[in-house]
Amino acid sequence: MSSNAASRGLNRFANTSPPEALFIVSAIGQYCGAVIAVRLFDDLAPASVAWFRVIGAAFVLIAFSIPTLRRGGRWTRNELISVSLFGISTALMNLFFYLAIQHLDLGKGVAIEFIGPITVAALRTRTSRNALALVCAVIGVLILSGIEFGNEPVGLFFIFLASIMWAAYIVIGAKVARFDRGVSGLGVGLLIGAIFIAPFGAPTSGPAFSAPWILATCFLVGILSNAIGYGIDQFTLRRIPVRRFSLLLALLPVTATVFGLVFLDQVPSITDLIGISFVLAGVVVQQRDTLPATEVVA
Repeated sequence: MSSNAASRGLNRFANTSPPEALFIVSAIGQYCGAVIAVRLFDDLAPASVAWFRVIGAAFVLIAFSIPTLRRGGRWTRNELISVSLFGISTALMNLFFYLAIQHLDLGKGVAIEFIGPITVAALRTRTSRNALALVCAVIGVLILSGIEFGNEPVGLFFIFLASIMWAAYIVIGAKVARFDRGVSGLGVGLLIGAIFIAPFGAPTSGPAFSAPWILATCFLVGILSNAIGYGIDQFTLRRIPVRRFSLLLALLPVTATVFGLVFLDQVPSITDLIGISFVLAGVVVQQRDTLPATEVVA
Protein backbone atom coordinates (compact mmCIF):
# COMPACT_ATOMS: atom_id res chain seq x y z
CA MET A 1 0.00 0.00 0.00
CA SER A 2 1.37 3.45 -0.92
CA SER A 3 1.87 6.16 1.70
CA ASN A 4 -0.93 8.21 0.07
CA ALA A 5 -3.32 5.25 0.26
CA ALA A 6 -2.34 4.65 3.88
CA SER A 7 -2.89 8.32 4.65
CA ARG A 8 -6.34 8.24 3.02
CA GLY A 9 -7.21 5.12 4.99
CA LEU A 10 -6.17 6.74 8.26
CA ASN A 11 -8.12 9.89 7.42
CA ARG A 12 -11.23 7.85 6.63
CA PHE A 13 -10.91 5.92 9.93
CA ALA A 14 -10.40 9.12 11.96
CA ASN A 15 -13.28 10.94 10.27
CA THR A 16 -15.88 8.15 10.50
CA SER A 17 -15.18 6.28 13.75
CA PRO A 18 -17.16 7.20 16.91
CA PRO A 19 -15.24 9.78 19.00
CA GLU A 20 -15.34 7.42 21.99
CA ALA A 21 -13.50 4.76 19.96
CA LEU A 22 -10.92 7.33 18.84
CA PHE A 23 -10.32 8.32 22.47
CA ILE A 24 -9.69 4.71 23.44
CA VAL A 25 -7.15 4.31 20.61
CA SER A 26 -5.53 7.62 21.59
CA ALA A 27 -5.41 6.60 25.25
CA ILE A 28 -3.83 3.22 24.42
CA GLY A 29 -1.10 4.99 22.47
CA GLN A 30 -0.51 7.61 25.15
CA TYR A 31 -0.31 5.24 28.08
CA CYS A 32 1.67 2.54 26.32
CA GLY A 33 4.14 5.39 25.88
CA ALA A 34 3.77 6.46 29.53
CA VAL A 35 4.44 2.93 30.81
CA ILE A 36 7.61 2.73 28.71
CA ALA A 37 8.64 6.20 29.88
CA VAL A 38 8.28 5.30 33.57
CA ARG A 39 10.60 2.35 33.03
CA LEU A 40 13.13 4.69 31.39
CA PHE A 41 13.37 6.91 34.47
CA ASP A 42 16.00 4.58 35.98
CA ASP A 43 18.29 5.27 33.01
CA LEU A 44 17.43 8.84 32.00
CA ALA A 45 16.07 11.89 33.81
CA PRO A 46 12.30 12.45 33.30
CA ALA A 47 12.90 15.90 31.80
CA SER A 48 15.16 14.39 29.15
CA VAL A 49 12.69 11.59 28.40
CA ALA A 50 10.02 14.27 27.85
CA TRP A 51 12.36 16.29 25.61
CA PHE A 52 13.26 13.33 23.38
CA ARG A 53 9.59 12.30 23.30
CA VAL A 54 8.65 15.68 21.84
CA ILE A 55 11.58 15.70 19.39
CA GLY A 56 10.80 12.19 18.13
CA ALA A 57 7.13 12.95 17.62
CA ALA A 58 7.91 16.23 15.83
CA PHE A 59 10.23 14.50 13.33
CA VAL A 60 7.73 11.72 12.60
CA LEU A 61 4.76 14.08 12.18
CA ILE A 62 6.65 16.51 9.96
CA ALA A 63 7.90 13.64 7.77
CA PHE A 64 4.32 12.32 7.53
CA SER A 65 3.07 15.83 6.68
CA ILE A 66 5.53 16.70 3.89
CA PRO A 67 2.84 16.44 1.14
CA THR A 68 0.50 18.66 3.18
CA LEU A 69 3.24 21.17 3.90
CA ARG A 70 4.12 21.39 0.20
CA ARG A 71 0.61 22.03 -1.06
CA GLY A 72 -0.66 23.99 1.94
CA GLY A 73 0.80 27.34 0.96
CA ARG A 74 2.32 29.95 3.21
CA TRP A 75 1.39 30.01 6.88
CA THR A 76 -0.29 33.17 8.12
CA ARG A 77 1.01 35.05 11.14
CA ASN A 78 -2.04 33.93 13.13
CA GLU A 79 -1.43 30.29 12.23
CA LEU A 80 2.25 30.46 13.22
CA ILE A 81 1.44 32.08 16.56
CA SER A 82 -1.30 29.54 17.33
CA VAL A 83 0.86 26.58 16.30
CA SER A 84 3.78 27.89 18.39
CA LEU A 85 1.63 28.35 21.51
CA PHE A 86 0.08 24.93 20.92
CA GLY A 87 3.49 23.26 20.65
CA ILE A 88 4.91 25.02 23.69
CA SER A 89 1.91 24.18 25.88
CA THR A 90 2.03 20.54 24.70
CA ALA A 91 5.76 20.23 25.35
CA LEU A 92 5.39 21.76 28.82
CA MET A 93 2.46 19.43 29.54
CA ASN A 94 4.69 16.46 28.68
CA LEU A 95 7.56 17.81 30.79
CA PHE A 96 5.45 18.54 33.87
CA PHE A 97 3.59 15.23 33.57
CA TYR A 98 6.80 13.18 33.57
CA LEU A 99 8.20 15.16 36.49
CA ALA A 100 4.93 14.42 38.33
CA ILE A 101 4.64 10.67 37.70
CA GLN A 102 8.14 10.25 39.05
CA HIS A 103 6.36 10.76 42.40
CA LEU A 104 2.73 9.75 41.74
CA ASP A 105 1.01 6.58 40.50
CA LEU A 106 0.15 6.86 36.81
CA GLY A 107 -3.63 6.55 37.29
CA LYS A 108 -3.76 9.04 40.17
CA GLY A 109 -1.53 11.48 38.32
CA VAL A 110 -3.74 11.50 35.23
CA ALA A 111 -6.86 11.78 37.38
CA ILE A 112 -5.58 14.89 39.16
CA GLU A 113 -4.26 16.32 35.88
CA PHE A 114 -7.82 16.05 34.56
CA ILE A 115 -8.66 19.21 36.54
CA GLY A 116 -7.61 21.13 33.41
CA PRO A 117 -10.03 19.46 30.97
CA ILE A 118 -12.79 19.49 33.60
CA THR A 119 -12.41 23.27 33.93
CA VAL A 120 -12.67 23.69 30.16
CA ALA A 121 -15.77 21.47 30.05
CA ALA A 122 -17.36 23.36 32.96
CA LEU A 123 -16.90 26.74 31.28
CA ARG A 124 -18.61 25.45 28.12
CA THR A 125 -21.45 23.41 29.68
CA ARG A 126 -24.90 24.73 28.70
CA THR A 127 -27.54 22.01 29.31
CA SER A 128 -28.66 20.20 32.48
CA ARG A 129 -27.74 16.85 30.90
CA ASN A 130 -24.18 18.02 30.24
CA ALA A 131 -24.00 19.49 33.74
CA LEU A 132 -24.96 16.09 35.21
CA ALA A 133 -22.32 14.38 33.04
CA LEU A 134 -19.74 16.90 34.25
CA VAL A 135 -20.67 16.32 37.91
CA CYS A 136 -20.29 12.55 37.46
CA ALA A 137 -16.90 12.98 35.83
CA VAL A 138 -15.72 15.38 38.56
CA ILE A 139 -16.79 13.01 41.32
CA GLY A 140 -15.07 10.11 39.58
CA VAL A 141 -11.84 12.04 39.07
CA LEU A 142 -11.82 13.22 42.71
CA ILE A 143 -12.30 9.63 43.88
CA LEU A 144 -9.55 8.39 41.55
CA SER A 145 -7.19 11.09 42.77
CA GLY A 146 -7.76 9.91 46.33
CA ILE A 147 -8.01 13.58 47.36
CA GLU A 148 -4.53 13.09 48.83
CA PHE A 149 -3.35 16.64 48.39
CA GLY A 150 -0.68 16.56 51.10
CA ASN A 151 1.22 13.34 50.54
CA GLU A 152 3.33 14.11 47.47
CA PRO A 153 3.86 17.89 47.32
CA VAL A 154 6.45 17.79 44.52
CA GLY A 155 4.39 15.43 42.37
CA LEU A 156 1.22 17.44 43.03
CA PHE A 157 2.94 20.72 42.15
CA PHE A 158 4.00 19.39 38.75
CA ILE A 159 0.70 17.65 38.05
CA PHE A 160 -1.22 20.87 38.67
CA LEU A 161 1.10 22.68 36.23
CA ALA A 162 0.48 19.85 33.74
CA SER A 163 -3.29 20.28 34.19
CA ILE A 164 -3.04 23.97 33.27
CA MET A 165 -1.06 23.06 30.15
CA TRP A 166 -3.63 20.36 29.32
CA ALA A 167 -6.39 22.98 29.36
CA ALA A 168 -4.29 25.18 27.04
CA TYR A 169 -3.63 22.15 24.80
CA ILE A 170 -7.39 21.63 24.35
CA VAL A 171 -8.35 25.24 23.70
CA ILE A 172 -5.45 26.11 21.38
CA GLY A 173 -5.44 22.64 19.81
CA ALA A 174 -9.07 23.07 18.71
CA LYS A 175 -8.05 26.22 16.84
CA VAL A 176 -5.03 24.54 15.22
CA ALA A 177 -7.14 21.53 14.20
CA ARG A 178 -9.37 23.79 12.12
CA PHE A 179 -6.52 25.20 10.03
CA ASP A 180 -7.13 22.23 7.67
CA ARG A 181 -3.45 21.26 7.57
CA GLY A 182 -3.72 17.66 8.75
CA VAL A 183 -1.25 16.94 11.57
CA SER A 184 1.37 19.32 10.19
CA GLY A 185 0.35 21.97 12.72
CA LEU A 186 1.00 19.48 15.51
CA GLY A 187 4.37 18.50 14.03
CA VAL A 188 5.59 22.06 13.55
CA GLY A 189 4.25 23.04 16.96
CA LEU A 190 6.05 20.17 18.68
CA LEU A 191 9.31 21.12 16.98
CA ILE A 192 8.95 24.63 18.42
CA GLY A 193 7.98 23.13 21.77
CA ALA A 194 11.07 20.90 21.76
CA ILE A 195 13.27 23.97 21.30
CA PHE A 196 11.42 25.73 24.15
CA ILE A 197 11.96 22.93 26.72
CA ALA A 198 15.54 22.15 25.58
CA PRO A 199 17.02 24.01 28.61
CA PHE A 200 15.22 21.50 30.86
CA GLY A 201 15.87 18.31 28.90
CA ALA A 202 19.25 18.82 27.27
CA PRO A 203 21.51 19.15 30.36
CA THR A 204 20.69 15.63 31.62
CA SER A 205 20.41 13.95 28.20
CA GLY A 206 23.95 12.51 28.08
CA PRO A 207 23.01 8.87 28.85
CA ALA A 208 20.76 8.74 25.76
CA PHE A 209 23.67 9.57 23.44
CA SER A 210 25.93 6.94 24.98
CA ALA A 211 23.24 4.23 24.83
CA PRO A 212 21.37 4.28 21.48
CA TRP A 213 18.64 1.98 22.82
CA ILE A 214 17.59 4.72 25.28
CA LEU A 215 17.32 7.28 22.48
CA ALA A 216 15.36 4.87 20.29
CA THR A 217 13.01 4.03 23.16
CA CYS A 218 12.38 7.73 23.85
CA PHE A 219 11.49 8.24 20.20
CA LEU A 220 9.14 5.24 20.42
CA VAL A 221 7.44 6.93 23.37
CA GLY A 222 7.05 10.05 21.23
CA ILE A 223 5.46 8.10 18.39
CA LEU A 224 3.01 6.31 20.69
CA SER A 225 2.08 9.17 23.02
CA ASN A 226 2.36 12.23 20.81
CA ALA A 227 2.33 11.31 17.12
CA ILE A 228 -0.48 8.75 17.49
CA GLY A 229 -2.24 10.02 20.61
CA TYR A 230 -2.23 13.75 19.84
CA GLY A 231 -2.58 13.15 16.11
CA ILE A 232 -5.90 11.40 16.76
CA ASP A 233 -6.91 14.32 18.99
CA GLN A 234 -6.42 16.71 16.06
CA PHE A 235 -8.89 14.74 13.95
CA THR A 236 -11.37 14.45 16.83
CA LEU A 237 -11.28 18.18 17.58
CA ARG A 238 -12.45 18.86 14.02
CA ARG A 239 -15.59 16.80 14.56
CA ILE A 240 -16.88 17.58 18.06
CA PRO A 241 -17.16 20.69 20.25
CA VAL A 242 -14.43 21.48 22.77
CA ARG A 243 -16.84 20.79 25.65
CA ARG A 244 -17.55 17.24 24.56
CA PHE A 245 -13.88 16.65 23.77
CA SER A 246 -12.90 17.83 27.27
CA LEU A 247 -15.40 15.55 28.97
CA LEU A 248 -14.47 12.54 26.84
CA LEU A 249 -10.92 12.99 28.10
CA ALA A 250 -12.27 11.53 31.36
CA LEU A 251 -11.66 8.19 29.66
CA LEU A 252 -7.92 8.81 29.99
CA PRO A 253 -7.66 8.52 33.81
CA VAL A 254 -9.60 5.25 33.54
CA THR A 255 -7.24 3.94 30.85
CA ALA A 256 -4.22 5.10 32.85
CA THR A 257 -5.47 3.20 35.90
CA VAL A 258 -5.86 0.01 33.83
CA PHE A 259 -2.37 0.41 32.34
CA GLY A 260 -0.91 1.10 35.78
CA LEU A 261 -2.44 -2.18 36.98
CA VAL A 262 -1.42 -4.34 34.03
CA PHE A 263 2.08 -3.03 33.38
CA LEU A 264 3.27 -1.30 36.58
CA ASP A 265 1.59 -3.41 39.29
CA GLN A 266 -0.28 -0.32 40.57
CA VAL A 267 -3.42 -2.11 41.85
CA PRO A 268 -6.61 0.02 41.99
CA SER A 269 -8.67 -0.17 45.18
CA ILE A 270 -12.42 -0.63 45.44
CA THR A 271 -12.61 3.15 45.82
CA ASP A 272 -10.70 3.58 42.56
CA LEU A 273 -13.17 1.27 40.80
CA ILE A 274 -16.07 3.36 42.12
CA GLY A 275 -14.32 6.45 40.72
CA ILE A 276 -13.97 4.77 37.33
CA SER A 277 -17.69 3.97 37.38
CA PHE A 278 -18.56 7.64 37.93
CA VAL A 279 -16.29 8.71 35.08
CA LEU A 280 -17.84 6.20 32.70
CA ALA A 281 -21.31 7.33 33.81
CA GLY A 282 -20.38 10.89 32.89
CA VAL A 283 -19.20 9.81 29.45
CA VAL A 284 -22.44 7.85 28.85
CA VAL A 285 -24.78 10.59 30.12
CA GLN A 286 -23.33 13.54 28.19
CA GLN A 287 -25.04 14.96 25.14
CA ARG A 288 -23.44 13.59 21.96
CA ASP A 289 -23.38 16.83 20.04
CA THR A 290 -21.17 17.36 16.99
CA LEU A 291 -19.93 20.45 15.18
CA PRO A 292 -22.23 21.91 12.53
CA ALA A 293 -21.42 20.57 9.08
CA THR A 294 -20.15 24.00 8.02
CA GLU A 295 -17.51 23.89 10.77
CA VAL A 296 -16.27 20.34 10.24
CA VAL A 297 -12.93 20.01 8.48
CA ALA A 298 -12.85 16.86 6.33
